[in-house]
Amino acid sequence: MSYTKKAFEELDIIDDFLMNAVASDPEVGEAFCRKILSVLLQRSIRKIRIVSQRTIPAVTPEHRGIRMDVEVEEAAEFDTQVLNIYDIEPHNKDACFLPKRNRFYQAKIDGRYLISGETDFGKLPNLYVITITNYDPFGEDYMMYTVQNQCVEIPQLEYDDGLQFIYFNTKGTKGGNEAIHKLLTYIQNSKESNVTDEITRELHQYVSRVRVQPEVRMEYMKFDEIIAYERLDEKKDAILELLEEYGEIPRSLREKIEKVVSKDVLTRWHKLAAKVETIEEFMEKM
Repeated sequence: MSYTKKAFEELDIIDDFLMNAVASDPEVGEAFCRKILSVLLQRSIRKIRIVSQRTIPAVTPEHRGIRMDVEVEEAAEFDTQVLNIYDIEPHNKDACFLPKRNRFYQAKIDGRYLISGETDFGKLPNLYVITITNYDPFGEDYMMYTVQNQCVEIPQLEYDDGLQFIYFNTKGTKGGNEAIHKLLTYIQNSKESNVTDEITRELHQYVSRVRVQPEVRMEYMKFDEIIAYERLDEKKDAILELLEEYGEIPRSLREKIEKVVSKDVLTRWHKLAAKVETIEEFMEKM
């Protein structure tokens, strides 16, 4: 998830608000997600169910939960069992270490798909964590990077854990194909001038339909409040990460930090946490 404040009319699919608004639309959301996935993954997509802005809470108050942008569940045509999960994450701000972020997201997502006592791990659905960026996360100028586990000693050994991380770079020039390139260009700049084939034409129709809905515009006006809270959470996480370098954080201190709603206070504490040498010193000076 990422956030850059734009005028409502200037939003592109790379902006998570518009991605969620179209994906969650009851009339066009399924077709929208199916088109995007079929092009990015270069295969047909079966029966799907869309869950936008799914929040997965932390196990305990001391730990962190996640908010997925768009989750797509795919099942067989005449079955209810989830076969594949697609976590679609537009990300237009180069501000976090994506590989470890996505590792954390993957663990949270997988934890929901086996019930207590289940011993057959083969029932765990395949998971595709799809990150779409408007910058190159690895600096090699590829429009897509597919990452999956393999055996170091025997690279050709099949290691089917059902997990893939796929990073799409809207500005990349290598790899992929023309269809993916056209789609990524439209995702980056979702204007009629970037409608260059049948897929982008259909996507633009879906986007245009959602843009004119007054309730979507009103929701965007409230979006600032959501982002403000998320930024506070990010500051709290940054403070806690620094303090964890000095040892175990007392529960009372952690709870005190979590309760703060002042941006100025958290900014001051963040600077302090970077300067002190012990948790005790931080507590004395905060």
